[in-house]
Amino acid sequence: MRKTFGTGSVWEQTLGYSRAVQVDNTLFISATAASGENGIVGDDFYSQTRFILEKLGSVLEDAGFSYEDVVQSKLYLTDISKWEDAGRAHGEVFGEIRPTLSLVHVLPFLDPQMLVEIELVAQKSA
Repeated sequence: MRKTFGTGSVWEQTLGYSRAVQVDNTLFISATAASGENGIVGDDFYSQTRFILEKLGSVLEDAGFSYEDVVQSKLYLTDISKWEDAGRAHGEVFGEIRPTLSLVHVLPFLDPQMLVEIELVAQKSA
């Protein structure tokens, strides 16, 4: 079974991607930024990471998953020296769940206000 989830974003259609794709009992969520209705939310690594994780919580829920189902998390940071700030926000959500984690240093995103993007993979027990 393959099911796609979208947000209705113009970018999804233009670039040909989905916010999330479920294949059987696994959900793959595209890299997500701290974009809100009025632009980027938060001006530091901690607040953007928290906002993104809240957004991703909604994506998980819409697909019938939860944070507890997350098995892999990837954080893309424009300044790797801020890993502790992003990591603290990540730990507040996933401290007891403990998915695998990658912290990746990247060049600036399309919008220079974007400091963090996060990708998740979730899997339900069979």
